[in-house]
Amino acid sequence: MISRRQAVAATLSAAPFLNLRAQNRRDLPNILWILGDDLGPQLGSYGFPLIHTPHTDALAARGLRFTHCFTTAPVCSPSRSAWNTGVYQTTTNTHNHRSHRRDNFQLPAGVRLVSHRLRDAGYFTANCTELAAGLRASGKTDFNFQTPDKPFDGTHWNQRAAGQPFFAQINFTAPHKGPMWPLARKRSPLVDPARVELPPYYPDHPTVRDEFANYLDAVNYWDTQVGAVLDLLRRDNLLENTVVFVFGDNGRCLLRGKQWLYDPGTHIPLLIHWPGHIRPAVRRDPVISLDITATTLALARLSRPELFHGQDLLDSKSPPRTRIFTARDRCDMTVDRIRAVRDSRYKLIRNFYPDRPYTQYNEYIGKNYPTQQVLTELHAAGKLTPVQAQWLAPRRPEFELYDHQADPHEVRNLAGDPRHQSTLRRLSAELDRWIADTNDHGRTPEPPEVIEREEPRARGSAR
Repeated sequence: MISRRQAVAATLSAAPFLNLRAQNRRDLPNILWILGDDLGPQLGSYGFPLIHTPHTDALAARGLRFTHCFTTAPVCSPSRSAWNTGVYQTTTNTHNHRSHRRDNFQLPAGVRLVSHRLRDAGYFTANCTELAAGLRASGKTDFNFQTPDKPFDGTHWNQRAAGQPFFAQINFTAPHKGPMWPLARKRSPLVDPARVELPPYYPDHPTVRDEFANYLDAVNYWDTQVGAVLDLLRRDNLLENTVVFVFGDNGRCLLRGKQWLYDPGTHIPLLIHWPGHIRPAVRRDPVISLDITATTLALARLSRPELFHGQDLLDSKSPPRTRIFTARDRCDMTVDRIRAVRDSRYKLIRNFYPDRPYTQYNEYIGKNYPTQQVLTELHAAGKLTPVQAQWLAPRRPEFELYDHQADPHEVRNLAGDPRHQSTLRRLSAELDRWIADTNDHGRTPEPPEVIEREEPRARGSAR
């Protein structure tokens, strides 16, 4: 982890445009968010082996790459509800996965979509779908709230008025489990499952290797889509005046990743590219997805809203973060509440329902994660290592403390180690303070009738 002084210096060198002032909307840059659904930092530019991501690697080489960017939640709808507003989902009561789909829930006063704020600043806002022949994006929003006005003006930047700047999101779903995974297997080069380096909490099994390799194949496919978007920007002579953000909505969709507060569930790549304005640099200070929102507003010369949790990544006057906070609540029918704080070395996870196992029933995981079935079968046969068997334990500890320098896979819980009690107390106090300061609505459980309305199969979990 670099020092605070080094991080500030990197920001200064990377953002000489900060002294510019837009005279009118024609001077404002275009802003483009390119997303990977369930995209972790499994990219070549992040040093991940076997992957083939030349287009995003080239962006990383020419722009800012953040090594420690995290989303506020490990699943799409609460995560998207946060970074599309710049406010923690736990503050806006949008923290339960795909909640408020039927009750016309509105955001609290003063909280607005980033697209609405940019629209007011003169931007044409687009959630791109049909980008070009053969190149489609999902148009995914997945907000846990309703909006009084339509979230976007159109579906492509070419629908804007002449000279009007645009803010666009492109949501590619290739890394997400679904129809793109078999399509990714029809492309080359393919990842050899036998060469995949498995984390220690996975058993070395052909099914596990195949699932991990297929995920990497899907990431490779996503990178070709990013390359096609960059070609479109070049064709339209837009690349030079478009600030491109590349990131994921949450971490990788593999067991112990998505839906969980271990690093694979919330760690995402973040690249910022603007030719001639942002110099190549690597930032190693911890940042959160809300900072993408803050940086976007700053690029549009908009002031920080009163209720807002992001900070401008390109503002040299803003000291780098020293810690980040993440939260997981109900995911589909699985009722839970987990909170985590992570600094440059340690992560503390608090399980508010320690009596429940890691493997509470979840239909999505049961149907889409073959590694879960392998673990269950090998556990019954007594063939798992102690680290692997932890996943099948009948209950969880209330606190999990991990030293990322010594244990990057987060498998050795230090919460009970007398030598780490001061760290445990410090991080626990910071987590409690964050919960209070941000008005974490997870302190109030969802009423059973609400859970039943949103997820009928969750009735048993809500008791």
